[in-house]
Amino acid sequence: MAHPFIPNTKETREQMLREIGLSDAAELFKDIPPEVRLKNRLNLPPAMPELAVSNHVRAILSKNRSFTKMPTFLGGGVWPHYLPAHVRQVVKRSEFLTSYTPYQPETSQGMLQALFEYQSLIAELVGLDVANASMYDWATSLGEAALMCARITGRGKFIVPRIVSKDRLSVLKNYAAGPSLEIVEVGYDSESGQMDLSQLDGMVDKGTAGVYVENPSYLGFVETQVDEIAEIAHKNGALFVVGVNPISLGLLKPPGDYGADIVIGEGQPLGNPVSFGGPTLGIFACRDEQRFLRQLPGRLIGMTKTVDGSARGFTMVLQTREQHIRREKATSNICSNEALCAVAAAVYLVTLGPRGLRQLAEVCASNASYLMKRLEVIDGLRVSIFKSPHFNEFTLQRSSGSISQLNTELLKRGIHGGKPLFREFPELGESALVCTTELHSKKNLDDFAEAVREIVEGGK
Repeated sequence: MAHPFIPNTKETREQMLREIGLSDAAELFKDIPPEVRLKNRLNLPPAMPELAVSNHVRAILSKNRSFTKMPTFLGGGVWPHYLPAHVRQVVKRSEFLTSYTPYQPETSQGMLQALFEYQSLIAELVGLDVANASMYDWATSLGEAALMCARITGRGKFIVPRIVSKDRLSVLKNYAAGPSLEIVEVGYDSESGQMDLSQLDGMVDKGTAGVYVENPSYLGFVETQVDEIAEIAHKNGALFVVGVNPISLGLLKPPGDYGADIVIGEGQPLGNPVSFGGPTLGIFACRDEQRFLRQLPGRLIGMTKTVDGSARGFTMVLQTREQHIRREKATSNICSNEALCAVAAAVYLVTLGPRGLRQLAEVCASNASYLMKRLEVIDGLRVSIFKSPHFNEFTLQRSSGSISQLNTELLKRGIHGGKPLFREFPELGESALVCTTELHSKKNLDDFAEAVREIVEGGK
């Protein structure tokens, strides 16, 4: 065709249909139920010159509000953090931005080294020996961790806390459906939110492949019984899997130090934007044992030497997926990994360093503590349903009135409230998950608290 980016002409469409033995393109969609099929043509505007399109799009974008104009207190798995300018500039470099899987190490040393550094940083951060590069997000990391536990132990049950993101749980169940891995939920203490250890002890048996816990939990509090949970899992031969917000590890003990066999989590806060919920970055690390390494999903980048030993180099040393080995021996079907997000995470972690990460975590935690104190004096509110230490997120519950109405009123005041929880956890009533990070100034926190007080005490 003379113009390959212009939709096919009528003649071309007719020729294509003839080749496949059809007379009308509608026949391609006959298996779609009529009640959900589009009846009319889309009401699209006529074509415009490029300048007009640019102005039109800018007018639409001008309706958006930045964080400074509308601070958001949403979290729940994707958190707003400051992105240093140089992180974005580094990942925009063509050798990172346009590169795909580094199949040819002789032409991909830059990307391979960057991913090797990412693995090293994650391994050090979580306190384990090996980290891959990388998974899609926290949810897929959880699914892969459960399958990995089942492969290693030869068992068919995986235990998760009742307090877990329902989105992550849904993905986990989807992963578990094929191999018929049983997903069992363990309850929690109604006062503290901590995992019910007596119930867990009764659930873990010789058929349990792994026990999973999130620390901090999905609802923001710190699980203080991790040593006991690890002991219950290990005494029955099950593996211990821990999910983390990596920023929290600036303050909390690395999971590897309290017995985690596999650590997963969400790498989005490490130098990656919120971007309406993606792209995200799945963290995955494990112990350095053959039975773990041979079952590790995704890719592992290693450092090697040239034949004469004169120079070092980097290469993929493990890629046990269906593109490289027989499908029945593949540990995972992950293909397009989050390599660019992993490079951003590496640059971000190197920028912060241990001291910077600790300072960042302290600010996030102190902001949450300050806001909780401001809110807990408001009549009609219950701040932090669970009496446990928190990191940067906490629950907010209304004794009367709805959370949706509260958020609607907050939006009118230029504030985006917390994530409603009543659908995920009906037993928590009208509640929301509130998030703070270093982006929230004292004024942001005070404005939020004052706006909530006006709305709640005003009976709205």
